[in-house]
Amino acid sequence: MIELFTSNTPNGFKISITLEELGIPYIVRHIKLSLHEQKEDWYLALNPNGRIPTIIDHGNGGFVVFESGAIMIYLAERAKRLLPAEPAGCSLVIQWLMFQMGNLGPMMGQANVFYRYAPERIPYAIERYQRESRRLLEVLDKRLSDYEYLAGEYSIADIANFCWARRASWGGIDTQGLINLHRWMDLINTRPAVQRGLQVPPSDDLGNQVEERIKAVRQILS
Repeated sequence: MIELFTSNTPNGFKISITLEELGIPYIVRHIKLSLHEQKEDWYLALNPNGRIPTIIDHGNGGFVVFESGAIMIYLAERAKRLLPAEPAGCSLVIQWLMFQMGNLGPMMGQANVFYRYAPERIPYAIERYQRESRRLLEVLDKRLSDYEYLAGEYSIADIANFCWARRASWGGIDTQGLINLHRWMDLINTRPAVQRGLQVPPSDDLGNQVEERIKAVRQILS
């Protein structure tokens, strides 16, 4: 059994979708970011960086994994799905996963901060991160002009990039004209496991989720 510590963020959705796609049983612990649960001592003992998500694999002696990309690789290798065993195919998936981890996620994250959360509006920062995020989405769009999925077949690389690309408008990032990107996002969005994963952790009030996220980020920035 996997225990998932998560919240309603792109990095959190990456893991809930992966678990749903792999059919791995799991239980959810909703980490309330606005209450700084991710900074409490008990959680820092699991994840020294004080971020979500984190998992505990109780079927593997309580093994703990943090960092969303590392969790995805661990789960895919555990289930022997969504990550090819053949070295070149495996490398290709991990390359596009690292593209999200090292580029798309950080740049879109900064776009979100300066566009939505920062107490002071800084036009240079907003434009800089929106422009770079758009460039990275164009990289995905170009790749997807030749491939149905980023690494040929549907994989954890698609899940990771999808979870961030789908929220481009939240950071004020323009995706007009990226027809391959939108085709790919629409295709992934139709998957039942993806839709289930996007409901984790569950909430009856999406507005409260948004307000909680805004409050949490502003507390971090203050």
